[in-house]
Amino acid sequence: MENQRESHMQQRKKRRVVLFPLPLQGHINPMLQLANILYDKGLSITVIHTNFNSPNTCNYPHFDFCSIPDGLLEGGASTSDVIALIELLNVNCVVPFRDCLAKLLSNVEEESIACLITDTVYHFTQPVADSLKLPWIVLRTSSISSFLAFAATSLLHEKGYFPIQDSEAEAPVQEVPSLRMKDIPIIETHDAENFYQLLVRSMSQTKASSGLIWNSFQELEQDALTTLQRDFRMRIFPIGPFHKYFPASSSSLLSQDKSSISWLDKQAPKSVLYVSFGSIAAVNETEFLEIAWGLANSGVPFLWVVRPGLVRGFEWLEPLPKGFLEMLDGRAHVVKWAPQQEVLAHPATGGFWTHNGWNSTMESICEGVPMICQPCFGDQLVNARYVSHVWRVGLHLEKRLERGEIERAIRKVILEAEGQEMRDKIMQLKKKVDVSLRQGGSSYQSLESLISYIESF
Repeated sequence: MENQRESHMQQRKKRRVVLFPLPLQGHINPMLQLANILYDKGLSITVIHTNFNSPNTCNYPHFDFCSIPDGLLEGGASTSDVIALIELLNVNCVVPFRDCLAKLLSNVEEESIACLITDTVYHFTQPVADSLKLPWIVLRTSSISSFLAFAATSLLHEKGYFPIQDSEAEAPVQEVPSLRMKDIPIIETHDAENFYQLLVRSMSQTKASSGLIWNSFQELEQDALTTLQRDFRMRIFPIGPFHKYFPASSSSLLSQDKSSISWLDKQAPKSVLYVSFGSIAAVNETEFLEIAWGLANSGVPFLWVVRPGLVRGFEWLEPLPKGFLEMLDGRAHVVKWAPQQEVLAHPATGGFWTHNGWNSTMESICEGVPMICQPCFGDQLVNARYVSHVWRVGLHLEKRLERGEIERAIRKVILEAEGQEMRDKIMQLKKKVDVSLRQGGSSYQSLESLISYIESF
């Protein structure tokens, strides 16, 4: 039987897939997780990547990697204006990407390249793939709900809704009924028109692609999926959550501090608040101190990720008052980066204070951990609204950061009945995740369809 499987795998390895991730942590992670999933299903993998934020190739000896120049000056690339960075990549990568892909296509001997999979925000890849007559599928690394919100944003911009007035902030958005105007996923950039143009190009290239892959699952976003299928008449594959196929693998760009786990081992079940605002968000000194005192005053044990550069103008923990951590007497553990999936899966973790990036939100749902939501920009605003008001598995910190508000939110989620209700609801979602991935489940079937589709090219 094993020999038969190996022989079958050998036959299937005749097809190769080329993937091209956007070089930001929240985009590289799901793309490399997807690559692992496809490899496990018998496809060969080549990853084209930029020099900026290049993945650690040593973690993936089973993939081929091709590095292309991105035209970003050494040290000049910055994630402080994400839209400007994305637009620069969309211009600078056209020629090197096309040359690299053409070379890969000409080098094929035993394996033929079945298709290209790129991030939706790389809108230049559509004409390149078309010119090389290569089928091309896009991966959307956000939720389906936030994608629809981005589509509506483009429409609202045309109707002249922006900038949103304070008096309109709480008004519902007719195009996306669950959202208010303040939840619309705007991303700040030095030229707002660039943001809207990027949206238009990304939407149009998504519609022109051969298919759309989602790191989500049907049972979580059924209504959004129905709307998507109505508005985007194309092949759609919700095969997530990606990380549950290979829970142990990590594509983190930052080195993880494993002391988090040994510290959690000493804490009581469901007692710890895990705090992490992702790889890009930044706060000012005042906000940082309000967070620190809110955590301290809650009386709840906490594991706090303070990424170098999280506090604008400081390297790491310098703004904390002298003796702050010592005063907490072991109730706090502060690290520069944590192995997040392991932390969320740990029995001691009782809540997650998050920026609501989609990967973090999905990881929290998968482990049944209720959330305190503090979105910063873009799709995080939509995710936070869904977590707090649609799925009702978290609290949204909407006012300015203030220690009293923070303390109350933490106590509610970790210690009070409201938090227990959220925990019960998110445990129901966790069960739905498990069912979707099992044989016959929605994600399982969607993945089988995707593999058949790729092999049909």
